[in-house]
Amino acid sequence: MRGMQNPVIVALDVPDINLALTLAADLAPVVGAFKIGSELFTSGGPEMVRRLRGTGAAVFLDLKFHDIPNTVAKSVAAAVRLDVQMLTIHTSGGSEMMAAAETSARRTAEATGGAVPLVLGVTVLTSMDGANLREIGVDSQPAEQVTRLGRLAAAAGLRGLVCSPLEITTLRQVLPAGVQLVTPGIRIGGEKADDQKRTLSPREALAAGANWLVIGRPIYAAANPRAAAEQILASLS
Repeated sequence: MRGMQNPVIVALDVPDINLALTLAADLAPVVGAFKIGSELFTSGGPEMVRRLRGTGAAVFLDLKFHDIPNTVAKSVAAAVRLDVQMLTIHTSGGSEMMAAAETSARRTAEATGGAVPLVLGVTVLTSMDGANLREIGVDSQPAEQVTRLGRLAAAAGLRGLVCSPLEITTLRQVLPAGVQLVTPGIRIGGEKADDQKRTLSPREALAAGANWLVIGRPIYAAANPRAAAEQILASLS
């Protein structure tokens, strides 16, 4: 993960490629990377990734691939060729799919001469609680389901997971020490209610054992995004 010593990853959850690039140019000196999710990728496509990588910024491509193993492997290969530093798949796709994704990332990076990106397994979305899980037939609380999927991902060879801050401590007790944990659901305090249900502050999440913090609205929706990012970074020291 060269070039990503700063743990703050800004989610560019905006609909316009030019707005995203303007935000990235302003924030690049004070954050570690930028996340491109489904909204921005649908709007800007691979060109958005290329333009952002062209600035030297590290990119986390958060498209949460979830399909048959062969399709996911091909999608991961395409992402590796875009030279992203992180990408996501859904752990609920199962062991075979996860193993195919990791193998594809390694083989494609070797073939292209690039670095192997961190393939992250998404466990339980931070918008979900126990009631949401029961609705889809999972009779477990989020922490239990996250642990189950985290173990499965590590056994399949994944080197990183996406989880809510509230599950970090439990995962650190059951996963190999080298597994990287990326946490959305980071809140600063005072934000209006939204769809994130399992949250912590940046400092709390790092203290619990997170490696990377994905922060969106508290930065990009702030009156002064650069100042908001600087304040968050200062709070971590």
